Amino acid sequence: MDRAEVDAKIREIAEPFNKKGVNITEDTSFQNDLEFDSLTVMDFVAEIEDEFDIIISMNQQAEIETYGQLVDAVNKMQAD
Repeated sequence: MDRAEVDAKIREIAEPFNKKGVNITEDTSFQNDLEFDSLTVMDFVAEIEDEFDIIISMNQQAEIETYGQLVDAVNKMQAD
């Protein structure tokens, strides 16, 4: 799966979580732009982990602040 496919799939997963209908770009911040709280983040991450069959550690989650960083991280984990 290439980065564009990972991006498309994550956008699908993000859709129900994007309550304000924010236009998601590479620089979209989960905390500031999408206003995800900790529970929303946990649910969102769980869906991504299930979809891609990966584990995103708490340390990795702490480092991922923008949508683009998430796509890059998932894409890299897919490749490993």
